Amino acid sequence: MESVRRYRRNAADCLLAACKAHEPRQPVASLRKSMSEVLRSSRLKGLPQPSAVGARFSWVASAVIACLAVLPIDAFAQHVRQAADQPIGRLETVFQFVNAMPTGVTIAPTGRLFVNFPRWGDKVDFTVAEIRHGRLVPFPTAAMNQNRSDDPTHSFLSVQSVVIDPANRLWALDTGSPELRPPTAGAAKLVGIDLATNTVVKTIVFLSDVVLPTTYLNDVRFDLRHGKEGVAYITDSSSSGPGAIIVVDLATGDSRRRLSGHHSTAADPTIVPFVEGKPFRLVPNGTSSAPVLTAADGIAISADGEKLYYCPLTSRHLYSVSTAALRDANATDDAVASTVVDLGEKGMSDGLESDSAGRVYVTDIEHNAIRRRLSDGSYETIAHDPRILWPDTLSLGVDHYLYFTANQVHRQAAFNGGIDMREKPYVLFRIAVDADPVRLR
Repeated sequence: MESVRRYRRNAADCLLAACKAHEPRQPVASLRKSMSEVLRSSRLKGLPQPSAVGARFSWVASAVIACLAVLPIDAFAQHVRQAADQPIGRLETVFQFVNAMPTGVTIAPTGRLFVNFPRWGDKVDFTVAEIRHGRLVPFPTAAMNQNRSDDPTHSFLSVQSVVIDPANRLWALDTGSPELRPPTAGAAKLVGIDLATNTVVKTIVFLSDVVLPTTYLNDVRFDLRHGKEGVAYITDSSSSGPGAIIVVDLATGDSRRRLSGHHSTAADPTIVPFVEGKPFRLVPNGTSSAPVLTAADGIAISADGEKLYYCPLTSRHLYSVSTAALRDANATDDAVASTVVDLGEKGMSDGLESDSAGRVYVTDIEHNAIRRRLSDGSYETIAHDPRILWPDTLSLGVDHYLYFTANQVHRQAAFNGGIDMREKPYVLFRIAVDADPVRLR
C-alpha cells in the first residue's frame, strides 16, 4: 500500500512539474519535451522510463498512466461529453423583439410580414405592425394604433391576431380588451385591410350577444367560397366564461356563437400543465395560486374547407367540427355538436395551422416543440429546441416556411408570484417545411 501511495504522489509531482515547465502558448511538442524531462528525472521513481518502454509507450502513455494513478474517476467525468436533449429541425431567426411582447404573425404571398402586440400590460406603442427593412412600422397607420377608448370602432385597442386571407387582405382581430378587461362596447371587431392600398376596407363590430362580457377573441381562419364574400371562424378563449366558435358572414357582418360552452371548446380542469419544468398556474402575488383555465384558442381549417380544427389552451386534445354545420343558421346546437370529433392527444397547444396536403401543425408548449399531424393521425416533430419558449402563433407561407412567435407567455409576472421572468428579445422563428398554405377562395 505504501508503494501505491508513493506512486500516486510521485505521479502527481510529475504532472505538476510538467505543467509548470510548459509554456501555455507553446506547441504541443514543448509539452512533450517537458513531460519527457520530468519522466527522466528522479522525481518519478517507479514509473517506466521512456527509454525502457519501447515505441508503444510514448510520453503520452506515461502521462495517461500518471493521470489514472492520481485522479479519481469523477474528475474525468467532468471532461466527458454527457447525454443531453437533442434539438430537432433547423430554426432560423427572422426577427427579434426588444420591446413589447408579440403574439400573432402572418406572411403575405409577396413576403410581407406582419405581427401584433396585445395590450396586456406592457408598454405597447402600436398593436399591429409590419416588419419592414428590419424595423417595426405601425400598420396601417400610427393613428389607427392609438388606444382611443372614445372612438373604439375606428382604432385598435388590443389586437390578438393578424391573418391574411386568400384575397390579399390582412384581418386584425381586436379583442377590445386592453389588460384583459371585459370588452369595451364597440371595440371587439374584425378589421380587413387591403394590402394593395394599405387601407381599411371592412370593419365588423361584434354585438353583445356574440361577444360576451367574458369573451376573449383569440384567432381566426377564412373560407371565401361561401356567401357573397366568405366566412370567418373565430375562437373565444375565455378564461372565465364559455368558450365558443364564432361564425361570421363577411358580407353582412352577421355573427353567431357555436359550441358555446361545449366540452370541446372548454378548458380541461383535470390537467396540470408543466412548462420549463414548473406547473403552469396563476400565481399573481406569490401567496396563492389557481389553475389557468383558458378555452378554445388554436384554430385551423382543413385543406378542403370541410373541417375546422380547434383546441382549448388548457387541454391536450385536438378537435374537429363540420364547417357546414357551423355555417347552417338552422342547425340546432345539438346538431352542430354531433359533428364534433375528438382527434386525441397532441400536447398542450396555443396556435394551430394547416397545409394544402391535409396536415395540421400544432405548437407543443410543454415540450418546446412544433409538431405535424399526418393524414393517418400520427404526429412527427418538425422543431424542438430550448429556444422555443412558448410557441404561440403559426403562419405557413408560400415560401414553404412555417413562421412562429416564441414569446415566453409563461414567464409573465402573473404566473411567477408577481415577478416578470421574461428575457428579451422575444423571437420570430421560421423553419422550412414541404408544404403550401391552405387558400380557400
